[in-house]
Amino acid sequence: MVRPVGRQTVAAVSLRDQGRSRVVSMGISGFEPTFLVGLEAVREQHGSRLGALAGRCLTGYALVRFVEDGEWFADCPVVLDFEGVRVEICHWKFDELSISWNTVDTTAVITGWQESEFTPRWSSADERLQPFVGRKLREVSLLEWRPSGQDLADGTIAVEFAFDAGRFCIANGLDENSIEVGNPHPDFVRHLLGT
Repeated sequence: MVRPVGRQTVAAVSLRDQGRSRVVSMGISGFEPTFLVGLEAVREQHGSRLGALAGRCLTGYALVRFVEDGEWFADCPVVLDFEGVRVEICHWKFDELSISWNTVDTTAVITGWQESEFTPRWSSADERLQPFVGRKLREVSLLEWRPSGQDLADGTIAVEFAFDAGRFCIANGLDENSIEVGNPHPDFVRHLLGT
């Protein structure tokens, strides 16, 4: 699998189809995502664990950035640490979402990017997420994109984390992750977890 990154190309090192489940390791140690489609599938598989994060503090996070220019490679998972419970979120294609738990090793070197001049590395630098570190998580919701008109992204799922000091979500940026801070777009329908 080859993904464009600016003027460069990055080769993902593993891709295997298993029906609706796919593995795209991208050279990331421990990353073996299972992609789900739709609200019910995500809620059934991960709803209770996501809801159980409420009351914990966000103690850290990790994103993959390129050493050469600091650019975020949004195809890689976003890792959020809530007092030792790590949730790893990764969007793919137009509607697929993988959530994994405590599997990604953010201390290991990312390998296998043969076709890129850039060097990927885990980073804990992000101006959108940094203000939430040390804050207690109030609630977690799944956000379902339900626009009034026809939209290719209809039904995609974002994961929203709400704190007293604000909220952010990890959404589908159409074949990659997107981090959005503040209140979600009005076309999202919120499904609160853990209540």
